[in-house]
Amino acid sequence: MTVLSNSLLVQDDRTRRRNAAEARFRACGLGAIGIAMLALAMLLTSVVSSGIGAFRQTYITLEIPLPAAQLDKSGTRDPAAMAKVTTFAYAPLLRNALLARVKQLGITAALSDSDIGGIISKEAAATLRDHVLANPDLIGGTVTMDALSEGRIDGYFKGRVTTESAALDGNTSPEALQLAQSLADAGVIETRFNWSFLTAPDASDQRPEAAGLGVAILGSLYMMLVVLVLALPIGVATSIYLEEFAPKNRFSDLIEVNISNLAAVPSIVFGILGLAIFINFAELRQSSPLVGGLVLTLMTLPTIIISTRAALKSVPPSIRDAALAVGASKMQSVFHHVLPLAAPGILTGTIIGLAQALGETAPLLLIGMVAFVRDYPAAYSDAAGLFGEAATALPVQVFNWTQRADPGFVERASGAIITLLVFLLVMNTVAILLRRRFERRW
Repeated sequence: MTVLSNSLLVQDDRTRRRNAAEARFRACGLGAIGIAMLALAMLLTSVVSSGIGAFRQTYITLEIPLPAAQLDKSGTRDPAAMAKVTTFAYAPLLRNALLARVKQLGITAALSDSDIGGIISKEAAATLRDHVLANPDLIGGTVTMDALSEGRIDGYFKGRVTTESAALDGNTSPEALQLAQSLADAGVIETRFNWSFLTAPDASDQRPEAAGLGVAILGSLYMMLVVLVLALPIGVATSIYLEEFAPKNRFSDLIEVNISNLAAVPSIVFGILGLAIFINFAELRQSSPLVGGLVLTLMTLPTIIISTRAALKSVPPSIRDAALAVGASKMQSVFHHVLPLAAPGILTGTIIGLAQALGETAPLLLIGMVAFVRDYPAAYSDAAGLFGEAATALPVQVFNWTQRADPGFVERASGAIITLLVFLLVMNTVAILLRRRFERRW
């Protein structure tokens, strides 16, 4: 049988070229996806390998005598009187307890007494003092305490510090690392999960082992609360008006164009706007969670408005027509029928907008949310924490830690990035689950 040259069973040159072009396009698409996945894997590997150590901390278990003559000279057990004793009086107690433990174990170290005590973090004295002031009855007895180890010692057990690097480091020595290893072999030093990283406040630039994210997480929570309370009702109300009630004219077109443009404005511009309006004009407290929340609200509103309008558009016009046909008013058709059906898309857009706001740094830097908050402010326990207290946020805390010289803060910063990524992953997962749970197909 003769097959004609223009038969469908025979590919001509143009068909072969078209098929080859499609194959190249698919290969380019798969290559792009592969490169993106590889870059993501490299990023996650780098962040996790650098920051996973922040979730583990090295502690030294000590039995510390608490002499009344040194810590409570008045003998009244009055915390107000005992508070006059500074951390300088508690530091020798920790050092002496460690020296006694080293002697008890028969460990020899070519170090002075002060160098041996130097493997204990300076933060441990403040921790011991706070514990004694909270429990005055401990005076005169002996307390067992898991004291923080010094940052270089902590880094040694995490693989960040070696004897070679310690020989070039003025803050530690190979002998100190050998002593720490001997104590670890005896069970005095232990590395375990570090809950304080998620609950403790920030620490000075000399004490990376004591730095935590507690205040930063609380500050971010306050700001997200402000964004949710303001951005959600304002954004949804604006979307309903523009989509369902606003007349189609040049003015409404101008508003829509400006909203779309605002969604593409760099976040630092919103920081400049917040600095000018909320701080310079309204004279609100610089670096307070309220100001940070207001700035992030301005930045999040366009995202919520655009996603809400898309959700309203996805509801078929027949729903509106059916409601109007049975006598419902325009308002009733929107709020009783259209809005409930669009709720999954609205919630998804809101959560995505909040996730975007949670990771913003530039606008918060411009409004001064770079405060060093050493302790939990008392006002954080009530609504006053929104207005009168300085605060920081997770991304700003990451920025601050990367500016510090001690290598321990690099580990802390990477750990904070992991925490932030977990929050963002959870929020986006919730958005996906809500959409799949309540989404309706028309």
